[in-house]
Amino acid sequence: MRESLRITEIFHSLQGETSRMGLPTVFVRLTGCPMRCTYCDSAYAFTGGKTVAIDDIMAQIASYGCKTVCVTGGEPLAQKPVHILFKRLCDEGYSVSTETGGGQPIDAVDPRVSRILDIKTPKSGELKNMLWANVDAVNERDEIKFVLVDRSDYEWARDLVREKQLHQKAPVIFSPVWESLKPVDLAEWVIADKLDVRVQVQLHKILWGEKPGV
Repeated sequence: MRESLRITEIFHSLQGETSRMGLPTVFVRLTGCPMRCTYCDSAYAFTGGKTVAIDDIMAQIASYGCKTVCVTGGEPLAQKPVHILFKRLCDEGYSVSTETGGGQPIDAVDPRVSRILDIKTPKSGELKNMLWANVDAVNERDEIKFVLVDRSDYEWARDLVREKQLHQKAPVIFSPVWESLKPVDLAEWVIADKLDVRVQVQLHKILWGEKPGV
């Protein structure tokens, strides 16, 4: 039997987040997630989807003629065959990133993949499910992301960055929850506190709104 993954969607768009913001990218969105963050913008990927052979996934990616790929979810690391996909993509010369919610081990991910580690804040509702060993596993190829609901989330994340010196492990991103925390407020807090972090807005939502396939 050919190895396969449960897929919600595969599409070609612009990367709206991380240091790759603005780059044309093929997104592979896997189905299923063990977390239920209060602000989740991809809850449609919790269930459904279809089982697709990795050979067919590779063929669809190739059809877009784009060498940058983001494997996301849901929670991509919850499906073990994803590691086969990572290896296939890297072996074929793709520049690959993956976005993980932090509750699954990241140490088994192919070292050629850039791991975007989302550290869950108190207001996410999923802080209890963070696997803190992942923070020790990140390196300069990776990125650490905090999705922030309000000022209390910001202060929690700020203090953690300072305590753990996270900006020395990997680039750190602070991202406001869409229509919950004003980006200008977050920007002013970061400047006032002299934090060595990147403030991120979600480019794809600014361009196309909050919907699947972008």
